[in-house]
Amino acid sequence: MARKPIQAAGGIVVRRGARALFAVVQRSKDDRWVLPRGKLEVTERPIAAARREVFEETGHRVQVGQFVGAITYRAQGRPKLVQFWHMHAAANPSRDLMRDISAVAWLPLGQAVKRLSYPLEKLFLESVGRALKRRHDARRKAAKPRAGGKSRSGRRKAPR
Repeated sequence: MARKPIQAAGGIVVRRGARALFAVVQRSKDDRWVLPRGKLEVTERPIAAARREVFEETGHRVQVGQFVGAITYRAQGRPKLVQFWHMHAAANPSRDLMRDISAVAWLPLGQAVKRLSYPLEKLFLESVGRALKRRHDARRKAAKPRAGGKSRSGRRKAPR
């Protein structure tokens, strides 16, 4: 008889600013760097678990965006499915880290990928992170005021 899969959820957590910074957390039990994630509680929906786990592991409240994918692997002899959502973190933490986490690092995408301990998470973050970073950069570029007060059409903006 097949054993029931372990269900988990987490976030690809980004802090807004001049450049996108991605959260990675260091587990206390083995000092490995991982994406913020954890197991679902008995009646918990995956998106709620993702928000809860990210808050507990990073200390930051988040706005949850779209579903970005899932990874599967074996843990304790059972299949484990971890679903991830794109999240934006508040600028400052709202709580201390839980005991299971010894550190949080906010890093540019390339450094975050290098810091992760597991090849599967590295591959996942690199793939998803590139798309999220492009979107972040495009939004910043669109929001940036143009030199000389000109609009995108090239006409001067009307005074307010």
